[in-house]
Amino acid sequence: MAKSSRPDRKRNDRRNREPSEFEETTLSVDRVTRVVKGGRRMRFRAIVVVGNKKGKVGLGTGKAAEVQAAVQKAAKAAKREMIRVPLLNGTIPHEVDLKFKSAKIRIMPARPGTGVIAGGALRVVFEAAGVKNVLSKRYGSRNKLVNAQAIMLALQKLHSRPEHFKEEVKPTVKDADAAVLEAARANVQVKEISRSQIDREGNLTGN
Repeated sequence: MAKSSRPDRKRNDRRNREPSEFEETTLSVDRVTRVVKGGRRMRFRAIVVVGNKKGKVGLGTGKAAEVQAAVQKAAKAAKREMIRVPLLNGTIPHEVDLKFKSAKIRIMPARPGTGVIAGGALRVVFEAAGVKNVLSKRYGSRNKLVNAQAIMLALQKLHSRPEHFKEEVKPTVKDADAAVLEAARANVQVKEISRSQIDREGNLTGN
């Protein structure tokens, strides 16, 4: 029996498709209901974080009757709403306090080697944006969508050259590593912590 001469479209599509620079992370998929005239309407709501780990990150939500369709809608929405995060030596330029709905968060620069001290939605957004060292504290709501929206708003408040850090910092520690010295020259206040100051969810405890 002769083999078909028709080209394999799926194989050609895989070869021609270029790998995307953005990585998608599904934060959560929840079943939601809506009361309509005919009764209750069951759908799925997906929350997706998209980032290139080089300073660009986006958050999106999507609803559909199927999980896969909801995730695809959320990913498209996240790519449309992407923001650029100013990074300095793998950390953020300055501290930000923000309250959004029932959530309150604080993010702070950290010295190299600290890692991402954050949990839940905050960690997912930080890693997607490419933040390697940061301290964070979260109060109030544990809702993933609210916390994700809060951290996105906090990242939008970051500035590479904050107005309240106009004066040049002159480091006096001779044996500090180069990354910390460079951060000091750029007016970034980094903080050191111990493992005892981190809770089970990865958030910073205490003041």
